Amino acid sequence: MSAAQDDAEVWFTCANELGEGSVAHPDRNSLIWCDILQRQLYERAFSGGEARVHDLDAMPSATALVDARHILLVTDVDLRLFDLETGLGRPLMPFLDDQPGLRGNDGRVHPGSGAFWFGSMGKNAETEAGAIWWFRGGELRMLFDRITIPNAICFSSDDACAYFSDSHKQTVWRVEVDPATGLPTNEPAMFCRFTRGDGAPDGAIVDADGILWIAGWGASALHAWGPDGRQIQKYRLPVSQPTCPAFFGPALNEIVVTSSFEHMSAEARAAEPFAGSVVKLRRNVRGIREPHVKIAA
Repeated sequence: MSAAQDDAEVWFTCANELGEGSVAHPDRNSLIWCDILQRQLYERAFSGGEARVHDLDAMPSATALVDARHILLVTDVDLRLFDLETGLGRPLMPFLDDQPGLRGNDGRVHPGSGAFWFGSMGKNAETEAGAIWWFRGGELRMLFDRITIPNAICFSSDDACAYFSDSHKQTVWRVEVDPATGLPTNEPAMFCRFTRGDGAPDGAIVDADGILWIAGWGASALHAWGPDGRQIQKYRLPVSQPTCPAFFGPALNEIVVTSSFEHMSAEARAAEPFAGSVVKLRRNVRGIREPHVKIAA
């Protein structure tokens, strides 16, 4: 597989065992993302160059912007305020610290309220061991449980709906939310179901036109789904296990996608030298600035 295909090219060559949690930080002109299994946090300028890598003592899985130098990290032991300048973290509250078999997975901030939705799951993807969580102003609540691999957490461009998936069930759900709090106001309804050729629905974002961009784990694909639940397009990527898209660049009019080499044999990795790298889609979009999480009451 080459570094460039019809629909995407490699933006940063790296070897993330499980790249995730990508978010653009316009105030820093950089992309931030995690390698969950290697316990690392990455930051690289939009313009390129070397990446800054922070080694952590816990598994980071989702990131939320706080201000020009701080982010909120979901780990397998806490919610942690992390200083991107010093590389130091400070726990805000415990999370999963008493459940060593669980870790976090995927997350996004609701624009209108500053609420942070994120997932938890079994470290070995145990069936229905996971959940979707809500954090805002120092308060943490479980929203939905009995989820195996929570993913595709994102919000509609009008703040009125949340989306999430269970990758294990190949299904994405939509649920209406209160624009002021980001809390659900009814029960989730199925939005779309991936077929075998689509891969499993992984991370997702929504652009200014309401289009959902969903990574297709196992299918070398980034999918575009309309707000009406119709699949618009399937873009081919030079990695078989894409994980999490993010809007990118000074104008936020591009998309990059993290990826993974988890569970790949030596032969498979040799055949796919860019597995675990960050790739960039060869087309422009109308991206949305990532909102900041509300951490204080």
